[in-house]
Amino acid sequence: MQISPLQKARNEYKPKTPSILTQAPARVTLKFSENPTSSTASAGIQELFPKTFHSKPVEFVAGDNPAANTARNVAVILSGGQAPGGHNVIVGILDGLKAANKDSKLFGFRNGPGGILADDCVELTPEFVAPFRNTGGFDMIGSGRTKLESEEQFQKTVEVFERRGISALVVIGGDDSNTNAGLLAEYLAGTGSSIQVVGVPKTIDGDLKNEQIEVSFGFDTATKTYSELIGNIARDANSAKKYWHFIRLMGRSASHIALECALQTRPNICLIAEEVAEKSLTLDAIVETIVSTIVQRSQQGKDYGLVLVPEGLIEAIPEMNTLIGELNTLLAEDEDYFGTLTTFEDQAEWVNRRLSREASYVFSTLPSEIQRQLLMDRDPHGNVQVSRIETEELLVDMVSTTLRERKARGEFDGKFSSLTHFFGYEGRCAFPSNFDSDYCYALGRTTALLIQNDLTGYIATVRGLADAASDWRPGGAPLAQMMNLERRHGKDKPVIKKALVETSGAPFRAFEDHREVWAKDTVYRYPGAVQYYGPTEVCDATSITLQLEQGRSVAI
Repeated sequence: MQISPLQKARNEYKPKTPSILTQAPARVTLKFSENPTSSTASAGIQELFPKTFHSKPVEFVAGDNPAANTARNVAVILSGGQAPGGHNVIVGILDGLKAANKDSKLFGFRNGPGGILADDCVELTPEFVAPFRNTGGFDMIGSGRTKLESEEQFQKTVEVFERRGISALVVIGGDDSNTNAGLLAEYLAGTGSSIQVVGVPKTIDGDLKNEQIEVSFGFDTATKTYSELIGNIARDANSAKKYWHFIRLMGRSASHIALECALQTRPNICLIAEEVAEKSLTLDAIVETIVSTIVQRSQQGKDYGLVLVPEGLIEAIPEMNTLIGELNTLLAEDEDYFGTLTTFEDQAEWVNRRLSREASYVFSTLPSEIQRQLLMDRDPHGNVQVSRIETEELLVDMVSTTLRERKARGEFDGKFSSLTHFFGYEGRCAFPSNFDSDYCYALGRTTALLIQNDLTGYIATVRGLADAASDWRPGGAPLAQMMNLERRHGKDKPVIKKALVETSGAPFRAFEDHREVWAKDTVYRYPGAVQYYGPTEVCDATSITLQLEQGRSVAI
């Protein structure tokens, strides 16, 4: 197979590794935390996870552990959307298992959890995984969005694993996938099964983090990739001086991606969904903020600029959140009848008659294309597919209308031309940055150690990530302690809580301190492409978000 020069070079890259992981597995032991129970977990969660909830977080330290050399057969799946570095997690698991016992085997079930139910797997040998070292994508074994959540599925998993002699499962996924990993671990422990389950934190959205997980893998690479593109557009805007660029960024529930990209590139406006929700900002108020900045810059002769829009903004706006909630309920309760309406006009009329007066008014004032997007097929939870709603187009439409009205009143004599962009899939399978290559490999080696120490219901953790890789601290944390109860489909279900942008946190405060200057002045920052070779400060630095969260001084 013909590969690019960069792929060849990246295949040969040796990830920097925490010092403890360079030791033989038999020379590494466990150090348990003295604080086993999360202060935020509810009594209901403890009742749902009696076998795994009271486990203690662990860190790996030097010490004799001859039992780690036992040969094991381990399975791994990739679950959910892609994130740069997933292949290195798998490579790290395999290297860790083989370092302990050359007879250990790793099996990859194809296309995610569904591969387990279909008993479709391949043995991942050193030769098989070699071309995938330090590469992006999930194409080594594929991913999928099937959920392992029912007792029937759990029993099928046991049958497949017992038939193949597999003693542990690694679930590489986001909050939902790791929630299901925790449920499976609890089920297995409750039935007396010795099969272990270990999770790995994956999502470019950056919303799978807490006091134990400092960052999910893929966030660093994805935000660097998007920031390169935003920087390129910013330079074009500053060169052509005639377009306002509205850029929507992935991140449904949290605005971590938008915030990090703002810190990297200094746009004129960056909307943060969590701030919008916290301040109950209406759609009109958001449009007014954008219009005011456009007018202010136009008065300086700057009829151009950049606006960053998080994917989840639409749900943070109070009146839109109400509308979406009513639509979700309506279309869930009358799904069959709604499916018989073949034209958009019929669908819109039917919906409008059943919405509340306030929601109906909001729906009626939206552009028809946004109305269509709100009525499209629902996601697996029965909710609006927010990622398919072109919020940037909605904002452009409303901003354009407001500016025309101002121009007619003699309150605006500038020009407004707009271009829209959506950056999502561009970042999910990029060559992982050095940070993600190193971090993911360390997560894989850590996962192998958790398995070799007979732990289950844990998620792999690596802490101290703003330090040099040699000083990182590998360990694990109980999945059950990360969960809370959420209402889904009318029932309380355990779910790992998503981490949203904290408006009191250091990253947001740094952004807040600078955004007024960024709005009126042209101070764009151009990060350039992800760099893999060169000075440490260019190649190995992690995200500004992580550095600020860990108290590092960063020039913004």
